[in-house]
Amino acid sequence: MHHKAKDYLNVFVVLFIGLAVAIAGSDNGLYFKEYPIIIICMLVSFFVHWILFIPAFIYRTEKFYDISGTLAYVCVTFTVSFLTWSSSNGVINPRSWLVIVLVIVWALRLGIFLFIRVLKAGEDRRFKEVKQKFSAFLVWWTVSALWVFLTTVNALVMIINNVEYHNDYFLYIGLLLWITGFLFEVIADEQKRRFRSNAVHQEQFISSGLWSISRHPNYFGEILIWIGMSIIAYPTLYGWQYVSLISPVFIYLLLTKISGVNLLEDYADKKWGGNEKYETYKRNTPVLFPFFK
Repeated sequence: MHHKAKDYLNVFVVLFIGLAVAIAGSDNGLYFKEYPIIIICMLVSFFVHWILFIPAFIYRTEKFYDISGTLAYVCVTFTVSFLTWSSSNGVINPRSWLVIVLVIVWALRLGIFLFIRVLKAGEDRRFKEVKQKFSAFLVWWTVSALWVFLTTVNALVMIINNVEYHNDYFLYIGLLLWITGFLFEVIADEQKRRFRSNAVHQEQFISSGLWSISRHPNYFGEILIWIGMSIIAYPTLYGWQYVSLISPVFIYLLLTKISGVNLLEDYADKKWGGNEKYETYKRNTPVLFPFFK
């Protein structure tokens, strides 16, 4: 199959997956002017990414990529908040407000961090070749739109359901996991930033701090965040809405099989493979989950 045709087919498949999950999530959910709110949220994510894709391709730059994800998270969260508020007589329960704050705080922190990092680095090596090709570059932006929607889908469904649960352990356990994951991600990112900022370490790999118990502690934190969010959302779901619990599974597969761990492991093997210290570190340190080889 021609590369362009394959790319456009991938875009269609990504859209289909997003729409299928959105339809499942709309089961018994709220509508805004005859349209399911969850489907509107999905379309907002894709719309934001495709709009920002235009200048990104014109200037052949990936610098808008991470910030587009952050903008999409914020736009989707504000969309679901406003439409739910409008469709619920101006009332949103405290559990939903908590989730809204958690999503926005996480998205702003990560988006700004990644944007500053790519500005300093000058480029993201993942896009060195694909940003020259319209269809291939479009696939990445479309997948990012799906990423935003699928990561937040159970939180979005929970907000739309707008059902309050009192004194349930799902909220407390989920929040504890979310906070733990958030701290893992923030601390790991900051430790690596400080390590890289030292010129002495430019050609070295980090193996201290959280990086001594996991080769990718930031990704472990990311997965834990969305497991926590799924647990918070779980008791508010019903019917086909349980499909939205795909969120942490999607995150795990994306970070380990598509864009994340596998790419970084290949890069590290090419750069430090054969280095005795690196090989020892690799043998003794789990890839993702701390203390589990």
